[in-house]
Amino acid sequence: MTSPVLAQHQLSAEQQAVVDQPWDARVLVTAGAGAGKTHTLVRRLEALVEREELEAGEILVLSFSRAAVRELTERIERHASAAQRVRAQTFDAWASSLLVRAYPDTDWRAYTFDERIEAATTAIDRGAVEVGEQGVPAHVVIDEVQDLVGVRREMVESLLDRFQENSGFTVVGDSAQAVYGFQVSDPEQRAEETDRFLDWIRATFGEDLVELHLGDNFRARTEAARVALPYGIRLQRVPRDPVEAAVEAERIHGDLRSLLLEEPNFGSLEDEYVRSALRGFPGTTALLCRDNGQALTLSGMLADADVPHTLQRSARERSAPAWITGLLMTTGSSMLAHDRFLELSAGLSGLADSTPEALWRSIRKVARGARGTVDVAALHRAVAEGRLPDELTAASPSPLVVSTVHRAKGLEFDRVLLVEPRVLKEPRRVDKKRYDYDPAAEARLLYVAMTRARDDLYVLDAPNSWLVRKDKRLDRWYIGGRSAWARNGIELLSQDVCHEQPPGAADIASAPVELLDHLNDVVEPGMPAELELLHGIPIAADQSPPYAVVVGGRPLALVSERFRTDLHRMLRRTAHGDIERWPFRVSGLRVDGVESVAGSLAVTEQAGLGSHGVWLAPRLCGLGRFHWSDDHTVDFDVVKGEGNE
Repeated sequence: MTSPVLAQHQLSAEQQAVVDQPWDARVLVTAGAGAGKTHTLVRRLEALVEREELEAGEILVLSFSRAAVRELTERIERHASAAQRVRAQTFDAWASSLLVRAYPDTDWRAYTFDERIEAATTAIDRGAVEVGEQGVPAHVVIDEVQDLVGVRREMVESLLDRFQENSGFTVVGDSAQAVYGFQVSDPEQRAEETDRFLDWIRATFGEDLVELHLGDNFRARTEAARVALPYGIRLQRVPRDPVEAAVEAERIHGDLRSLLLEEPNFGSLEDEYVRSALRGFPGTTALLCRDNGQALTLSGMLADADVPHTLQRSARERSAPAWITGLLMTTGSSMLAHDRFLELSAGLSGLADSTPEALWRSIRKVARGARGTVDVAALHRAVAEGRLPDELTAASPSPLVVSTVHRAKGLEFDRVLLVEPRVLKEPRRVDKKRYDYDPAAEARLLYVAMTRARDDLYVLDAPNSWLVRKDKRLDRWYIGGRSAWARNGIELLSQDVCHEQPPGAADIASAPVELLDHLNDVVEPGMPAELELLHGIPIAADQSPPYAVVVGGRPLALVSERFRTDLHRMLRRTAHGDIERWPFRVSGLRVDGVESVAGSLAVTEQAGLGSHGVWLAPRLCGLGRFHWSDDHTVDFDVVKGEGNE
């Protein structure tokens, strides 16, 4: 029976047409910003299970980001009935699970994201899906298809093409919101990727394709929030010719920028009145930036002013929730029955808004045991290999979010504060086909940013981030200086805390059990953190010395080999030069959260943390500032980044 909440939410005629398609239909849905596509997809899934009588396991649901997966999963949990067991996944998560199942003896963690996607495409072509637990999907639902480019597009095309005789599909997208073309590094190939998947699906399925459109907007509640919506159609109609496309896109970007600058100016984060307005707002707010350098700068300003907020993670970052460690440390059993899981989960903290029943269904997806149980060893492997369901690894929602526009894709907020976009310079032609940047991508990005708001849209003064630069070799931001080689700070990433052994097992004078309790009971997201140099001897020729992660004056973990290696590469001026000094301290960081880590069972037994091989570790974020001695901090406003020059 359909959920009463769903039944009360009347669909538009356009939405109902999508929902009513039979299970074996090939459906392409173009949906504008705020068109209610998530709600429509939930109703579509409900109809596939309830009316079309498909099993949940026969429906494959894929989306681009974990934020979108979390939103869809939560809508299913709250509003669906028959479709409760349908699972949504990101493209990357599904590809990884397919590879682990098809080739269990391969360490897929050693492969890059794109390499795993390419391997998954090969596995599809070789029949790996058919021999899996669920078998051939009867219906495939894919969201945000406009962002399918490169290897991900090829994987989805292989999937739909292989099962076109036996499966239906519902794919949803909007070419006006295609903002992930930058994942294709070659500019000429990137231009060719625009709408390429939509072209392929129309050519492949021809007259069998049912093409529907969702044109109404259900998000925007004010004129300010609707100001950019008319430009969606113009962006969809940007010419394919690169010269004509550049001219039209530059014109659209200019029009959108002019409309944005007519909206109220919210001011600068340096103003205490502005910060107070952010603290006291009862709804949700997003500070949206062009790049992560601006986002890190704004986040640092908010942290220094004690304004609670979340720095939006990359779609690829996965963090296992801390409650999994709490669950496994309370039992010595190798299998958990449903009733025992509910009993144990009643005493756990950090479950957010999820119900024990929802958590049970989620972990059963990757750790299904015999006779309706959870296999504890399989759950350990899923944590170690980063294969937890996307709904478990997405960050919890926050009232105030700092994000790039790319990372806010698919999200919506009561109000949006958008850093004033730069004026586009006239594109410079590199050759007959290419320009030095993509004006169409810039126009679509601005359109996406201006359509995230439900109510209010403001302009936010750009932060002073001229010293914040990107090290493309390391894929990290850093604080630079007047000289090209100056390095006065470094971005902390999710892989920068050591996961090889539990905190306290080495180099930290606290018992592992005591540190685990401290991490579980005391450490919270947003707390200030620092890195402190333990000694000046590098761990290896290509690494820095070790640093301790310090929160509240207490060392809680060590940095990882990845961080030590990247810090060494960042500070070394020449290929064969020596590094004369290391930062004594790295400040300005924050705790992003506390996460579950899985490793050797023997290590946790020896450390007194049980027999299941799991423990807790802090997760850091922020743009850290280097301190070159124990009593001297570089003043970036005065010295202009001369600390390591």
